[in-house]
Amino acid sequence: MRAFREAVEAWDFEAVEALLAEDVVFTSPVVFKPYPGKAITAAILHGVSRVFEDFQYVREIEGTDGENHALVFEARVGDKRITGCDFLHVDENGLIDEFMVMVRPLSGAHALAEAMGAQFERIEQEARRRSA
Repeated sequence: MRAFREAVEAWDFEAVEALLAEDVVFTSPVVFKPYPGKAITAAILHGVSRVFEDFQYVREIEGTDGENHALVFEARVGDKRITGCDFLHVDENGLIDEFMVMVRPLSGAHALAEAMGAQFERIEQEARRRSA
């Protein structure tokens, strides 16, 4: 998923959104329910860009089928350093249709949950604009 990694590293969220399938499902590391749809997923990813500092991918792992990818990252949320992984699955068109994020340590996950919670009203507004 070189194109996705490069788009994220460049903070090019139009390019990121272009790589998402319409029916993508985003699974958050801090919220139980998944978020289905391109508009909300793109808005969440844009919201994360406002929360993460010093973000960088440090490893990329590709499954043997070419459909499954894992991108390990490091970032900071406030004073908490986190390590995480974006697990991506691509459909037959090469678009991301599953996007699951995991983070550690627990204190970092708590900091991320709090920071994203503060962003969520804005994220929902952005998702509505994208859907219109």
